[in-house]
Amino acid sequence: MKETTIKPIAYVVSDFKEKFGIPRQSGRAPSVTSKIVFYPEYRDKRALIGIEGFSHLWLIFDFSLAHKNGFSPTVRPPRLGGNERVGVFASRSPFRPNSLGLSSVKLIKVEEDESLGSVLIVGGADLLDGTPIYDVKPYLPFTDCHTDAIGGYADQKKDYKLDVTFSCDARKFLDESKLSALIECLSDDPRPSYQEDGREYGMRFSDFEIKFSVNGKTLTVNKIEKV
Repeated sequence: MKETTIKPIAYVVSDFKEKFGIPRQSGRAPSVTSKIVFYPEYRDKRALIGIEGFSHLWLIFDFSLAHKNGFSPTVRPPRLGGNERVGVFASRSPFRPNSLGLSSVKLIKVEEDESLGSVLIVGGADLLDGTPIYDVKPYLPFTDCHTDAIGGYADQKKDYKLDVTFSCDARKFLDESKLSALIECLSDDPRPSYQEDGREYGMRFSDFEIKFSVNGKTLTVNKIEKV
C-alpha cells in the first residue's frame, strides 16, 4: 500500500484555547470568528483569486490533540451519554485512523496583514487555536447542500439548547461580539452528556476562564476571570 504524506498549509487563530467548550459541530456558534493564517510557502495572493465570490468554505484539518496509536472501530459519542458505541465511520469523533476533520465555515472577508499576508476571516468554526489546516475548498450549495438528508442518531439532539444566564457582569470583560459567541457556545452545552447537574465547570474562552454550572435546562455563568 502506497502511503501519502500531507503537510499543513495554514493554521487557525481562535478563541478556543483548549478542547473543552469547543462547539461540537461547525456553524453551531455562528458569532465565533477565527483566522486562517497561511504558512509562508503558501502565502501567495494568487492562490485566493476568486475566493471572495463564495460565502462558505470547507476546511480540512487535523485533530491535533486526538492522535493515538492503533485503530478503534467504535467510539462513544458524548451526546449519546458516553455509554453507547457506534462505528467510528458513523461518527464525527476526533479519534479517527487519520485524525482528519472537515469543517464548514462562513467566509467573512480576506484581510491583508503586513506580516502574515492574506488571512481568511471565517465565522462559525469549531476549531482549536493552532489547529493545522491541510486544505481549503469552496462550499458549493447546489451540490453540497442536501435538503432531504437524514442525520441518523444525531438528529435526536439537533435542537438541544440550554438557556444561558449570568450572575456576574459579563460586559465588564467581553465586548458584544465575543459575548454573543460565548453564549452560543454555552447554550450548546459543552458538558459530556453523562455528567450530572450541580458541579461547577471551567471553560477557557479567549483570554478568560469561564466558570459555570447547570441546573436543569439553565446554564449560569458564575464568574469570568482574566487568565
